[in-house]
Amino acid sequence: MDYYRLMTLLIGFLIVALASNQIAIVFQKIKFPLITGLIITGIISGSSLLNFIEKETLDDLLFLNEIALAIIAFSAGSELYLDDLRSRLKSIKWMVIGQLLITFILSSSVIYLTAQYIPFMASLPAPAKLGISLLFGTIFVARSPSSAIAVINEMRANGPFTKTVLGVTVVKDVLVIILFAICFSLAKTLINGEEIGFFFLFLLIVELITSIGLGYLVGKLLQIPFSLKLNQNIKAGFVILLGYGIYVFAGFVKTYSIDWFHHEIILEPLLIAIIGSFILTNYSNHRIEFSELLRKISPIIYIVFFTLTGASLSFQTLISVFGIAVGFFVLRLVSLFFGGIFGVYAAKDDTKYAPIAWMPYLTQAGVALGLATIISHEFPTWGYEFETIIIAVIVLNQLVGPPLFKWSLNYVKESHLRAKTSESDSSRDAVIFGVENQSIALAHQLTKNNWQVRMVTSIENFVEKYPELNIVVVKSLSKPDLKILNLDLTEAAILMLDDNRNLEIATLIFEHFGTKDIIVRLNERINFDKFHKLGAKIIDPSTAIVSLLGHFVRSPNATTLLLGMDKGQDSIDIEILNKDIAGLRLRDLRLPSDVIMLSLKRRGQFIISHGYTLLRVGDIVTLVGSNKSLEDLKTKFSN
Repeated sequence: MDYYRLMTLLIGFLIVALASNQIAIVFQKIKFPLITGLIITGIISGSSLLNFIEKETLDDLLFLNEIALAIIAFSAGSELYLDDLRSRLKSIKWMVIGQLLITFILSSSVIYLTAQYIPFMASLPAPAKLGISLLFGTIFVARSPSSAIAVINEMRANGPFTKTVLGVTVVKDVLVIILFAICFSLAKTLINGEEIGFFFLFLLIVELITSIGLGYLVGKLLQIPFSLKLNQNIKAGFVILLGYGIYVFAGFVKTYSIDWFHHEIILEPLLIAIIGSFILTNYSNHRIEFSELLRKISPIIYIVFFTLTGASLSFQTLISVFGIAVGFFVLRLVSLFFGGIFGVYAAKDDTKYAPIAWMPYLTQAGVALGLATIISHEFPTWGYEFETIIIAVIVLNQLVGPPLFKWSLNYVKESHLRAKTSESDSSRDAVIFGVENQSIALAHQLTKNNWQVRMVTSIENFVEKYPELNIVVVKSLSKPDLKILNLDLTEAAILMLDDNRNLEIATLIFEHFGTKDIIVRLNERINFDKFHKLGAKIIDPSTAIVSLLGHFVRSPNATTLLLGMDKGQDSIDIEILNKDIAGLRLRDLRLPSDVIMLSLKRRGQFIISHGYTLLRVGDIVTLVGSNKSLEDLKTKFSN
């Protein structure tokens, strides 16, 4: 193909892809998944309807599909971070076994037994039916890590059920590619009428070991750009070229192995890519940068891949096989249901998970579709109908899967969506004593940052004067009157009265209520030691402004961050309660790139921390970063 034709095809497809993305966004607004919008737009643009993308064009643009498949495999491997899964390894192991074996065996068996009712399989010989049934069963096992992570992030979910789901989802996609490599070779042998003997098994093992070895080499190559100070676009280009290079090399080996060894050697590019990504993620210091780079380029890759996949389909064929797809969808659902029950009871997990254990694994996307695309290209006589059925099943899974997953997270009470009511959250609750200009300004600032603030005074007319504030009127500052404030459940008490009354309140809180933080605005320097003995945090207005100006001079960027003057930035203290985080080194934390850790406090003492410092339950870390990332980390560390 000449370069002029290639550029013309790429520009034409770019226009279609841009339109596909915009149309898919409209689908999202009416509660359809993005992938569904991309596929439908591709179908409309394809040869069966508007013919914007001709059949011949699809073969010329095959390299785009191969690049996309490599990036999808890289993304799946990057999510398999072993340290995040260690506390749920037993549950993950048994759930993977249940989902893998029961889904694969049950679905393959049912499809083989009902093959006579599937048009493109009915006239095929029994060995070919068996091979195709195995391929269907393999793809039914596949799950979508990207969809699972999107739902978990949306629901801000965390807990044993969530960790098991994430671990199973990623591990299954690694194993399903190995299973696919085995079944793909077996299916080719069955369909071509060849014998399955010792040489076939030996060659299959050699192919798998070679693919895994090449995956290890790819993992080392992936680390090269991330160990250098290169522009992000250059690193992205390297990752894309390396991914495409895997397919080029596999194609080269497949073509020339017949001449060299008088037998076709099949390497599995998806397995190579996923192993390479796994090696970088778990055995290098570049996993965070690599994951963020993949998140940036993946949306573009998905637009290209799903639009091209849709364009390869016939609308008429999709309609004709839709009834079969519905039957396969129900079959997969039933097999997942039994696999989930087996996993829960085998792992001896809470039995309340058993009825809903299948729900998180229904959704499918990139990996399943990628495997179907490979089969379609390898077996052109019937692969087209095979791919069309799989795509119809995936669309149904995408429509039904995410809502069921969200419902299951709510059922096990592991979602952490922000409440729509004004219920008090003790972890972000403050009581301010005194109503005046500075305390009112402080109340507004804390409220803006999602704190629940109550102001305490003995003057009743303040309630009517400031109706937007939650003002509590007390008769006195005695212990009985303070008791109604629930100070033992309050994060911070801020004292902004005169020193005598501040000292009286601070003493009562210290001796009887145990509020986590007592913050005092000092009026007279001579009283400093009295408050200091009570463990209060003291602000001296006479020196605070000078100290603040000094920090601005010495470190203007840090001071701006700490004061919240940068839009979208904030600082937060988080107590580590998550047992999975405890025991990790600081260097092993997967902190977002827009978050830094300022300090670590243990048992009331600040400790000098470094990359090898082990975190413990009860440690308090101070983080600075974007509001969204801080909220996500608060959920992750606290559960």
